[in-house]
Amino acid sequence: MKILIVGLGSIAKKHIAAIRKIDSDAEIVALRSGKNAPEMEGVRNIYSLEGLDETFDFAIISNPTSYHAETVERLLPLKIPLFIEKPVFESTDYSELIQKTIESGVQTYVGCNLRFMDSLVMLHDYIRSHPEKIINEVNVYCGSYLPEWRPGTDFRKCYSSIPELGGGVNIDLIHDIDYTVWIFGNPVASRGLCRNVSSLGIRAFDYANYTLVYPRFTASIILNYYRRDYRRRIEVVFDDDTWTVDLKANEITDMNGETVYKGSVGAAQTYEAQMRYFINAVKRGERMENDVVHANEVLKICLNYERFEG
Repeated sequence: MKILIVGLGSIAKKHIAAIRKIDSDAEIVALRSGKNAPEMEGVRNIYSLEGLDETFDFAIISNPTSYHAETVERLLPLKIPLFIEKPVFESTDYSELIQKTIESGVQTYVGCNLRFMDSLVMLHDYIRSHPEKIINEVNVYCGSYLPEWRPGTDFRKCYSSIPELGGGVNIDLIHDIDYTVWIFGNPVASRGLCRNVSSLGIRAFDYANYTLVYPRFTASIILNYYRRDYRRRIEVVFDDDTWTVDLKANEITDMNGETVYKGSVGAAQTYEAQMRYFINAVKRGERMENDVVHANEVLKICLNYERFEG
């Protein structure tokens, strides 16, 4: 395989590692913004697509979110599948580009690797195969500490802290909105509230609270950047039991604390599982679940919020 990568940051390195496990002979080519860009072992740098006399099996777009739209526009003429790191764009103002992408016939996938964690897969499959189960409430929580995300870097200068680059906890942690929609379906209504008043002192949102309305229950999603003891959970309140999915432990327990399911595919392994799904779909020419159309619908939920001042 020959793969083009645009954006060679920390997330791109995870995708490259996943590709190497799948195909150790894969040729990785990175489109860099300047000739002073550092070299990465096993990756060949190029600096322009103009006059490029080579073809690629697919491209990975993993540059800052605010550059995704222009990168998609540049790559569409290559007529190769596009793996776009989440979120798909920084705003929902790209309906024409989405339509252009659909009309081009180019396969697209927006990376949401937590869909491949097996405890979430188990919950997804259980909910879908037991439509008779009565759900009264769903609570989703993700709290983590942004300064520890990228060791050795100033968290205030990374894109996560800079709203102009598409930063903010509501966009960075769109995973939790995405898997809520993936598991329970599209809500009939939603609204959010976002703030940035924590001790982190950043301009991007560091707290987000969403309400997703379903016909028979309501889902609450709380996200933050400032919790030092990482916690990521989903609580599903059935009429006869309560299941808690602990993503850190990758397990599901019931209301008595008994283990319902213990997973083996943790967050670190999901990148390989996700890449295998993408590559297999590319080979078969199949439309992927989380294409730009679906991802844009999730983004609409993410960006439907009020900013609370004070």
